[in-house]
Amino acid sequence: MVDFRADIHCHSTCSDGTDGPLDLVRLAKAKSLQGLSITDHDCIAAYKPELFSLAAELGVRLLTGVEISTEFEGIPVHILGYGYDLRSASFDAFLSDIRNRRVERNRAILKKLIERKMPIGEEELLALPTQTHGRPHIAQLMVQKNYARSIQDAFQRFLKEGASCYVPGYKYTPQDAICAIREANGKAVLAHPHFYRKGSFMRKLLSQPFDGIECYYAALPKAQELPWLNIAKERGWIATGGSDYHGSIKPTALGASWVGEAVFNALLQK
Repeated sequence: MVDFRADIHCHSTCSDGTDGPLDLVRLAKAKSLQGLSITDHDCIAAYKPELFSLAAELGVRLLTGVEISTEFEGIPVHILGYGYDLRSASFDAFLSDIRNRRVERNRAILKKLIERKMPIGEEELLALPTQTHGRPHIAQLMVQKNYARSIQDAFQRFLKEGASCYVPGYKYTPQDAICAIREANGKAVLAHPHFYRKGSFMRKLLSQPFDGIECYYAALPKAQELPWLNIAKERGWIATGGSDYHGSIKPTALGASWVGEAVFNALLQK
């Protein structure tokens, strides 16, 4: 019998999830999880005092988390940050800068949509109940306005890289994110390596000074986890994992992947 399970990769309405932070804690309790980390995209707004109060009341341990958007050799790469100090002014400024750059990108995308007779006002985008707005939220509005059949259709025809309304965003490098996380006394983990290009790209990416690598992910088969577990063991990295739960917009359930107490505690250590 497993005594401790923690899902340390999930998203709330503060970024692109459909469950509020408090609802995620309640869901974790309902799923018999003992630990949780909410890893919203470039945003740590979920970590309010009431979140910690509810978690303590329900007996769910919290680990501060975030998923940072970076770019490496022209490829988007996500870095998970864990155990950072919420009071870090430098980390707050780093994440604020990422979000500000996203605002400029959103405006450029909305301009392209207007040019193609699919107007969406910035005020409509900002009215959506989230702290961090991006392409998924633009796609949501496109569906509501009947510009697209679904969020996937909106991306496929208009918003994905190479599509007519795509706008590249400036990205920090993985090294930038690692430095920012460590300056806030946190640990930096390479997110879902299963999806990145293999070969020389991956070898160069793995040369970055990570503290860990996400080996257990969503509901992937065990065979796909083994190569990353071997890499973690070889390099002395922490082998992390989580569901990447987003609520109703993704099929994966909270707790589909998890870590034990030793990993949870290792990410908390300063």
